[in-house]
Amino acid sequence: MGVEISTGLAAFLAERHLATLSTLRADGSPHVVPVGFTFDGTTARVITRGGSVKVANARRGGRAAVSQVEGGRWVTLEGRVTVLDAPAEVAAAVAAYAVRYRQPSERDDRVVIAIEVDHVMCSRSLR
Repeated sequence: MGVEISTGLAAFLAERHLATLSTLRADGSPHVVPVGFTFDGTTARVITRGGSVKVANARRGGRAAVSQVEGGRWVTLEGRVTVLDAPAEVAAAVAAYAVRYRQPSERDDRVVIAIEVDHVMCSRSLR
């Protein structure tokens, strides 16, 4: 599907910043944790270990959001959440993460939390 983003927002999403990932616990309360993520214009991806709480929340489906803030600039990407564990999908997400952040250490239990972005909110300066 993809969403329209400005040149300024695309540049902001390529900068090295940490973010927060918001998923929902089984009781409906929010679970918010710091993460690194990548965005390809359609999907936001977070690499993580398979046994994490955020993965358990994402496996239940529903929606999630990732938010990045730096000074007065901010963006939130929202959409349907899934967990990807196919080796090719994990490898692609790790490669994208390495470009934006750094090469992560090897893990046998790594998975990808994928958010199919259908809603974007951002600061006025990034519109």
